[in-house]
Amino acid sequence: MSNSKKILVGEDSSVIINLTKSILSFENYQLKAAKNGKQVLDMLEKEEFDLILMDLNMPVLDGASCTKMIREMTDPIKSKLPIIAISGNMNNYTMDEFRKLGFDDFIQKPLNYDKLLATVKKILG
Repeated sequence: MSNSKKILVGEDSSVIINLTKSILSFENYQLKAAKNGKQVLDMLEKEEFDLILMDLNMPVLDGASCTKMIREMTDPIKSKLPIIAISGNMNNYTMDEFRKLGFDDFIQKPLNYDKLLATVKKILG
């Protein structure tokens, strides 16, 4: 993989951000992190990404609201960007419900890093 894919991680936990960065950087993915949904939107305005990993529970703007705003963007590339939900899934959403919220896939917390890597690879091809 010569040109590495850029992943934006929307996550308020520094521990999860750092672990995710170390796992995915081994596979030559470039990662940037945002601590809340508003920062995700701000970074998306300035940069191109290939994928977003989005925590559902973040301060300022939660992951589901942020995803809805991304899906409503006028930019056809950004509005269709793959977004993977990361959550303890305290609402017990089904995969259909995650899809209705605008997510392409879902990874349960605590994160299984083999599953994280497999899901990222599946979506980015």
